[in-house]
Amino acid sequence: MRRQKSLLALIVVLVVGSGSARAGNWPQWRGPQLNGTSDERNLPLKWGADENVSWKLPLPDRSGSTPIVWGERIFLNVAEGDQLFLWCVERTRGTIAWKRPLGGGNHRQRKQNMSSPSPVTDGKSVYVLTGTGVLKGFDFEGRELWARDIQKDYGQFGLQWGYASSPLLHEDALYVQVLHGMKTDEPSYVLRINRATGKTVWKVERPTDAIQESPDAYSTPALLRYAGKTEIVITGGDVVTGHDPRDGKELWRAGGLNPENLGFYRIVASPVVHDGIIYAPTRVKPLLAFRAGGRGDISKSHLLWSTQFGSDVPTPVTDGKYFYIVGDKGIVWCLDAKTGKEIYGPVRLKPGDYSASPVLADGKIYATSEEGTTSVFRAGEKFEVLAENHLNEYSLSSPAVSDGQIFLRTSAHLYCIGKRATAR
Repeated sequence: MRRQKSLLALIVVLVVGSGSARAGNWPQWRGPQLNGTSDERNLPLKWGADENVSWKLPLPDRSGSTPIVWGERIFLNVAEGDQLFLWCVERTRGTIAWKRPLGGGNHRQRKQNMSSPSPVTDGKSVYVLTGTGVLKGFDFEGRELWARDIQKDYGQFGLQWGYASSPLLHEDALYVQVLHGMKTDEPSYVLRINRATGKTVWKVERPTDAIQESPDAYSTPALLRYAGKTEIVITGGDVVTGHDPRDGKELWRAGGLNPENLGFYRIVASPVVHDGIIYAPTRVKPLLAFRAGGRGDISKSHLLWSTQFGSDVPTPVTDGKYFYIVGDKGIVWCLDAKTGKEIYGPVRLKPGDYSASPVLADGKIYATSEEGTTSVFRAGEKFEVLAENHLNEYSLSSPAVSDGQIFLRTSAHLYCIGKRATAR
């Protein structure tokens, strides 16, 4: 009887787990695996503004924020004039289910505005941070659970081009980084915030010797898991650091991200973690790869490889075998993810500016330009462009993938590309 109960419990776990995997949720800006990859298959290859589009929803303004998807809901951080909102979109019809105010103070700083951070969800609640420092939690019906004002609590942000980091959700906490220094003498810091209450669990300073604009970072924290351990990875201020999620203690630190100590090496692209390797982008070059497991200064002891091929804004993507870099002008490199050996590159996608981060799914890489063209090229050791898909609308947001569909955000619309693979 005991054996039968155990077997039944195992079957339930397997069924629930496989159902969750089939659901294809995209719960935060780098997707279900937190690194821009998805196990989805049979994704759309070709589309246009009026071709292979299930629906498109008009939007009031541009945003660097990626749509996130859970079940029947899509969530967007939206700027409307000088106001900011969280939108909840009904997935099937592409209509607004509800929208909730996040506060005023929206303004544009170069490309971005104050809606740049992407929301994050655990499937029950959704959490959203604005470039003005407002952080709120809502349930799926739009009821506000709690609200915080990070700048009110800890001082004004001091970044040159406005705050744009997204929160990282892990277990019962949100991890929020504020790495700044160009417009402030206040120290940079990292927060752990209880997701149920919105209260700060810990706040730790993150010191740096970076100068001028180089302390500024627009990156998002990453989650490193290896050998039964979990660490929070932060890049910015000329270094990459690993922190204990329990108390925020800095466990290790690696330099070399700004070898000439230049004053304009702010970091935009986020760290990438895969198979116990931490990939740390900088302002194009160098891009460094470190082996997990170090303590203290790991700058030399755990450095696996470095390359002068990198991107400034788009975050790279890897499947653990190949490491793909899409540069800001559409130049692509493919490297061996373990050794950094060049597989191919430089090769060019459709010329233009690229701010969105590439997504790897279905044996393909999807890279969207600011002109609204998504180039699809084959994953693997041979470069081959499979399609160029034009929406002809300004775009900063990275693609989101869910249930066989691709969600693309432009300055004018949210597009749902393709037909849904699974019925709910």
